[in-house]
Amino acid sequence: MTSQSSQTIIDPPEDGHFRDAENSATTQPSPTTLSLHLTINGRDHALEVEPRVTLLDALRDRLALTGTKKGCDHGQCGACTVHVDGERVLACLTLAAQVEGRSITTIEGLADEDGTLHAVQAAFLEQDAFQCGYCTPGQIMSAVACIREGHAGSDEEIREYMAGNLCRCGAYPHIVAAVRQAARELRS
Repeated sequence: MTSQSSQTIIDPPEDGHFRDAENSATTQPSPTTLSLHLTINGRDHALEVEPRVTLLDALRDRLALTGTKKGCDHGQCGACTVHVDGERVLACLTLAAQVEGRSITTIEGLADEDGTLHAVQAAFLEQDAFQCGYCTPGQIMSAVACIREGHAGSDEEIREYMAGNLCRCGAYPHIVAAVRQAARELRS
């Protein structure tokens, strides 16, 4: 005797809302969906997400702000660095629900409205502080915080406070030079 069993595997849909197959016209949210209001780069965004959605995934997948990169997804590379209320955080380790009501700045919000680059962005270009560019948004966001925190007094201090951001291409001497240049420009 052979018995066949059929098993249905259900993956959550992209929007996080499960729907009854018989009544697909109704779009009732899942009971586990959260309604969030996030302020990102000075703009308000309303999102419906599951509680487990990270800030990184909300930025990239839900809001199409893809400047923040997903490197390791374990908080070890710094590619996902953003600012929350002016402090640098790793977006891959931060739940989107944790930052509701707080001000979030991504690499897309760093330049002025007229397109004028932030001093750190300009210094990265002038110092050729990138090669492949994948880590660059996180490096820049950390550099801005490093300078704001007052940790750009020497090359050694810059290296210490930028140590959480990895560059697989090895552009570290240029990154330090860019942070040094931007710190000097921002002080004057």
